[in-house]
Amino acid sequence: MQTEDFILIDGFKHIRHIQEHFSEEEMIEKSELLYEMLNKRRSVRDFSDKDIPIEVIENLIKTASTAPSGANKQPWTFCIVKSAEIKKKIRIAAEEEEQKSYSERMSKEWLEDLKHLGTTANKPFLEVAPYLIIVFKRPYEIDSKGNKHQNYYVNESVGLACGLLISAIHNAGLVTLTHTPSPMRFLEKILERPNNERAYLLLPVGYEAEKAYVPDIKRKSLEDIFKLY
Repeated sequence: MQTEDFILIDGFKHIRHIQEHFSEEEMIEKSELLYEMLNKRRSVRDFSDKDIPIEVIENLIKTASTAPSGANKQPWTFCIVKSAEIKKKIRIAAEEEEQKSYSERMSKEWLEDLKHLGTTANKPFLEVAPYLIIVFKRPYEIDSKGNKHQNYYVNESVGLACGLLISAIHNAGLVTLTHTPSPMRFLEKILERPNNERAYLLLPVGYEAEKAYVPDIKRKSLEDIFKLY
Protein backbone atom coordinates (compact mmCIF):
# COMPACT_ATOMS: atom_id res chain seq x y z
CA MET A 1 0.00 0.00 0.00
CA GLN A 2 1.39 3.42 -0.93
CA THR A 3 0.14 6.99 -1.06
CA GLU A 4 1.78 10.38 -1.37
CA ASP A 5 1.93 10.71 2.42
CA PHE A 6 2.97 7.24 3.64
CA ILE A 7 3.93 3.71 2.69
CA LEU A 8 3.71 0.39 4.50
CA ILE A 9 6.93 -1.59 5.08
CA ASP A 10 6.39 -5.07 6.55
CA GLY A 11 3.01 -3.83 7.69
CA PHE A 12 4.37 -0.76 9.48
CA LYS A 13 3.44 2.76 8.45
CA HIS A 14 6.27 5.01 7.27
CA ILE A 15 5.36 8.65 6.77
CA ARG A 16 7.02 10.86 4.21
CA HIS A 17 9.72 13.18 5.56
CA ILE A 18 10.56 16.48 3.92
CA GLN A 19 13.59 18.25 5.36
CA GLU A 20 13.84 22.03 5.27
CA HIS A 21 16.76 23.08 3.09
CA PHE A 22 18.85 26.22 2.88
CA SER A 23 21.20 27.82 0.42
CA GLU A 24 24.92 27.24 0.89
CA GLU A 25 25.29 30.73 2.33
CA GLU A 26 22.44 30.14 4.77
CA MET A 27 23.86 26.76 5.81
CA ILE A 28 27.23 28.32 6.57
CA GLU A 29 25.62 31.17 8.51
CA LYS A 30 23.24 28.96 10.50
CA SER A 31 25.95 26.42 11.37
CA GLU A 32 28.30 29.18 12.46
CA LEU A 33 25.65 30.91 14.58
CA LEU A 34 24.83 27.66 16.39
CA TYR A 35 28.51 27.01 17.04
CA GLU A 36 29.05 30.52 18.38
CA MET A 37 26.05 30.16 20.68
CA LEU A 38 27.08 26.77 22.05
CA ASN A 39 30.73 27.76 22.30
CA LYS A 40 29.64 30.17 25.07
CA ARG A 41 28.32 27.26 27.12
CA ARG A 42 30.25 26.60 30.30
CA SER A 43 29.90 24.24 33.25
CA VAL A 44 28.81 26.50 36.12
CA ARG A 45 28.98 25.67 39.82
CA ASP A 46 27.73 28.98 41.24
CA PHE A 47 23.95 29.11 41.01
CA SER A 48 21.22 31.60 41.87
CA ASP A 49 18.09 30.32 43.61
CA LYS A 50 15.88 32.40 41.29
CA ASP A 51 12.90 30.35 40.17
CA ILE A 52 12.22 29.19 36.63
CA PRO A 53 8.77 28.56 35.09
CA ILE A 54 8.05 24.84 35.04
CA GLU A 55 7.01 25.22 31.40
CA VAL A 56 10.66 25.91 30.55
CA ILE A 57 11.76 22.68 32.25
CA GLU A 58 9.03 20.76 30.44
CA ASN A 59 10.22 22.14 27.09
CA LEU A 60 13.80 21.18 27.91
CA ILE A 61 12.73 17.60 28.58
CA LYS A 62 10.65 17.47 25.39
CA THR A 63 13.71 18.65 23.46
CA ALA A 64 15.90 15.96 25.06
CA SER A 65 13.31 13.33 24.16
CA THR A 66 13.74 14.09 20.44
CA ALA A 67 17.08 12.24 20.54
CA PRO A 68 17.48 9.09 18.44
CA SER A 69 17.52 5.80 20.34
CA GLY A 70 18.16 2.13 19.66
CA ALA A 71 15.06 0.61 18.03
CA ASN A 72 13.24 3.79 19.12
CA LYS A 73 12.95 2.34 22.63
CA GLN A 74 13.57 5.79 24.22
CA PRO A 75 15.21 4.20 27.29
CA TRP A 76 15.17 7.23 29.56
CA THR A 77 13.31 8.83 32.43
CA PHE A 78 13.87 12.47 33.47
CA CYS A 79 13.13 13.10 37.14
CA ILE A 80 12.69 16.75 38.09
CA VAL A 81 13.39 17.73 41.69
CA LYS A 82 12.12 21.07 43.01
CA SER A 83 11.48 20.00 46.63
CA ALA A 84 13.98 21.59 49.02
CA GLU A 85 13.70 18.56 51.30
CA ILE A 86 14.60 16.10 48.55
CA LYS A 87 17.40 18.32 47.24
CA LYS A 88 18.91 18.37 50.73
CA LYS A 89 18.80 14.56 50.92
CA ILE A 90 20.48 14.34 47.53
CA ARG A 91 23.20 16.78 48.54
CA ILE A 92 23.98 14.91 51.77
CA ALA A 93 24.20 11.57 49.97
CA ALA A 94 26.17 12.97 47.02
CA GLU A 95 28.72 14.71 49.25
CA GLU A 96 29.20 11.53 51.25
CA GLU A 97 30.12 9.66 48.06
CA GLU A 98 32.26 12.54 46.82
CA GLN A 99 34.23 12.64 50.07
CA LYS A 100 35.05 8.96 49.61
CA SER A 101 36.05 9.58 46.01
CA TYR A 102 38.38 12.47 46.79
CA SER A 103 39.96 10.72 49.76
CA GLU A 104 40.02 7.07 48.64
CA ARG A 105 38.87 6.31 45.10
CA MET A 106 40.61 8.89 42.89
CA SER A 107 44.21 8.36 41.86
CA LYS A 108 46.86 11.05 42.38
CA GLU A 109 46.90 11.69 38.64
CA TRP A 110 43.14 12.15 38.59
CA LEU A 111 43.24 14.61 41.49
CA GLU A 112 46.05 16.53 39.78
CA ASP A 113 44.01 16.73 36.58
CA LEU A 114 41.09 18.21 38.52
CA LYS A 115 43.06 20.95 40.30
CA HIS A 116 42.70 23.57 37.57
CA LEU A 117 38.92 23.18 37.71
CA GLY A 118 38.72 24.04 41.42
CA THR A 119 36.36 21.19 42.24
CA THR A 120 35.88 19.81 45.76
CA ALA A 121 33.61 17.29 47.47
CA ASN A 122 31.35 20.16 48.58
CA LYS A 123 28.33 20.52 46.27
CA PRO A 124 26.14 23.44 47.45
CA PHE A 125 24.60 23.84 43.99
CA LEU A 126 22.56 20.71 44.68
CA GLU A 127 20.47 22.75 47.11
CA VAL A 128 20.79 26.22 45.60
CA ALA A 129 19.71 25.52 42.01
CA PRO A 130 15.91 25.76 41.67
CA TYR A 131 15.72 22.44 39.81
CA LEU A 132 17.69 19.24 39.62
CA ILE A 133 17.19 17.01 36.60
CA ILE A 134 18.21 13.42 37.25
CA VAL A 135 18.43 11.34 34.10
CA PHE A 136 17.82 7.62 34.49
CA LYS A 137 18.61 4.99 31.89
CA ARG A 138 16.35 1.99 31.42
CA PRO A 139 18.29 -1.18 30.44
CA TYR A 140 14.99 -3.02 30.03
CA GLU A 141 11.24 -2.47 30.23
CA ILE A 142 8.76 -4.36 32.39
CA ASP A 143 5.31 -5.01 30.95
CA SER A 144 2.03 -5.30 32.86
CA LYS A 145 2.65 -9.02 33.40
CA GLY A 146 6.10 -8.47 34.86
CA ASN A 147 7.99 -9.68 31.79
CA LYS A 148 11.29 -8.01 30.87
CA HIS A 149 11.89 -6.56 27.41
CA GLN A 150 15.40 -5.54 26.37
CA ASN A 151 16.38 -2.03 25.33
CA TYR A 152 19.27 -1.48 22.91
CA TYR A 153 22.26 0.88 22.81
CA VAL A 154 21.04 2.28 26.10
CA ASN A 155 24.13 4.27 27.13
CA GLU A 156 24.52 5.72 23.65
CA SER A 157 20.83 6.65 23.43
CA VAL A 158 20.70 8.32 26.84
CA GLY A 159 23.99 10.08 26.15
CA LEU A 160 22.54 11.60 22.98
CA ALA A 161 19.47 12.77 24.90
CA CYS A 162 21.66 14.37 27.55
CA GLY A 163 23.63 16.23 24.90
CA LEU A 164 20.46 17.71 23.49
CA LEU A 165 19.26 18.53 27.02
CA ILE A 166 22.46 20.42 27.88
CA SER A 167 22.25 22.35 24.61
CA ALA A 168 18.60 23.19 25.25
CA ILE A 169 19.42 24.46 28.75
CA HIS A 170 22.06 26.82 27.34
CA ASN A 171 19.73 27.91 24.54
CA ALA A 172 17.13 28.92 27.17
CA GLY A 173 19.65 31.27 28.82
CA LEU A 174 20.24 28.98 31.79
CA VAL A 175 23.30 27.17 33.13
CA THR A 176 24.01 23.64 34.25
CA LEU A 177 26.74 21.27 35.35
CA THR A 178 27.18 17.57 34.58
CA HIS A 179 27.37 15.94 37.99
CA THR A 180 28.09 12.23 38.34
CA PRO A 181 28.75 11.31 41.98
CA SER A 182 29.94 7.73 41.80
CA PRO A 183 28.29 5.44 42.68
CA MET A 184 24.87 7.04 42.15
CA ARG A 185 22.57 4.29 43.42
CA PHE A 186 21.45 6.59 46.25
CA LEU A 187 19.45 8.58 43.69
CA GLU A 188 17.37 5.53 42.85
CA LYS A 189 16.60 5.02 46.55
CA ILE A 190 15.83 8.65 47.39
CA LEU A 191 13.52 9.04 44.38
CA GLU A 192 12.09 5.52 44.79
CA ARG A 193 12.69 4.58 41.17
CA PRO A 194 11.68 1.15 39.78
CA ASN A 195 14.16 -1.71 39.44
CA ASN A 196 14.64 -1.17 35.70
CA GLU A 197 16.09 2.34 36.12
CA ARG A 198 19.70 3.31 36.83
CA ALA A 199 20.93 6.84 37.58
CA TYR A 200 22.91 8.16 34.61
CA LEU A 201 23.46 11.89 35.11
CA LEU A 202 22.47 14.71 37.47
CA LEU A 203 22.04 18.22 36.09
CA PRO A 204 21.35 21.23 38.35
CA VAL A 205 19.50 23.84 36.29
CA GLY A 206 19.06 27.54 36.93
CA TYR A 207 20.51 31.00 36.53
CA GLU A 208 24.11 31.66 37.38
CA ALA A 209 24.88 33.46 40.64
CA GLU A 210 25.48 37.22 40.50
CA LYS A 211 29.20 36.53 40.76
CA ALA A 212 29.78 33.22 39.01
CA TYR A 213 33.28 32.19 37.99
CA VAL A 214 34.42 29.38 35.69
CA PRO A 215 37.92 28.04 34.96
CA ASP A 216 39.80 29.89 32.21
CA ILE A 217 40.13 26.87 29.94
CA LYS A 218 40.23 26.51 26.17
CA ARG A 219 38.68 23.96 23.86
CA LYS A 220 40.79 21.93 21.47
CA SER A 221 41.31 23.53 18.07
CA LEU A 222 39.56 22.23 14.97
CA GLU A 223 42.92 20.91 13.74
CA ASP A 224 43.17 18.73 16.84
CA ILE A 225 39.75 17.10 16.49
CA PHE A 226 38.95 17.16 12.76
CA LYS A 227 40.26 14.69 10.16
CA LEU A 228 39.05 14.85 6.57
CA TYR A 229 39.48 11.70 4.44
